[in-house]
Amino acid sequence: MNPPVVFISYSHDSAEHKAWVLDFATTLRNRGVDAVLDQWDLRPGDDLPHFMETQLSSCDFVLMICTEVYVEKANAGAGGVGYEKMIMTSSLLSRINNNKVIPIIRQKGANKLPTFMQSKLYINFSNDDEIEYSFDDLLRTLLNAPLYEKPPIGTAPFAPMQSSRPDRTSDGIRSVMEAIAATANQSRKGTIFFDTAVKNSSLHRLSFERYFAEASDQGLVFRSHAIVQLTDEGREYIFRNGIVDL
Repeated sequence: MNPPVVFISYSHDSAEHKAWVLDFATTLRNRGVDAVLDQWDLRPGDDLPHFMETQLSSCDFVLMICTEVYVEKANAGAGGVGYEKMIMTSSLLSRINNNKVIPIIRQKGANKLPTFMQSKLYINFSNDDEIEYSFDDLLRTLLNAPLYEKPPIGTAPFAPMQSSRPDRTSDGIRSVMEAIAATANQSRKGTIFFDTAVKNSSLHRLSFERYFAEASDQGLVFRSHAIVQLTDEGREYIFRNGIVDL
């Protein structure tokens, strides 16, 4: 699969904000997304409006980093000179596919969007303590790996609701269970060490811990200090989802 091309639109509020955007874009590239950013892709003397229009027409997604300043400039249609021309105005937005624009909230105590984007669902990156969860939501969208996949129409209309949970085929719990199964297979005695399972997973450690807690709440696993134990329900999950063939 070719990596999705993502154009990052933001306002140059401060040196601190520019550094945050640079870290944000770097993380995306490290995780398989072709992020386009003026700090890399522009040189002194380049035409800023031309760069922005070209990238907007060719990219797969546009990420709007919505700070308070960004929202004010977008609503005012502010142009000006230099880097302020990087603000995406509604007239420019109307010339691209509106479905590929994803607002990213980066504000303190507010969730403001530009007026012409009010109906859009956004991803909140304001809380640095929860930033890995925000990246998980964003990457699932960019890489087309939804938390739940839409199940097919069934043929058992009277099946109880407890047996009708979504078939998790690409979510975090499955990733955790795959790592646990792989760790168990590597161990001669079948002992599953938590840290080894983390290393066997493609998830960030914070994401792994989050989904492990969900798996534990569902009775699939439990943890005793450094060791993970699979429950009978956990083993059944592994076989039912084809992680290990019977």
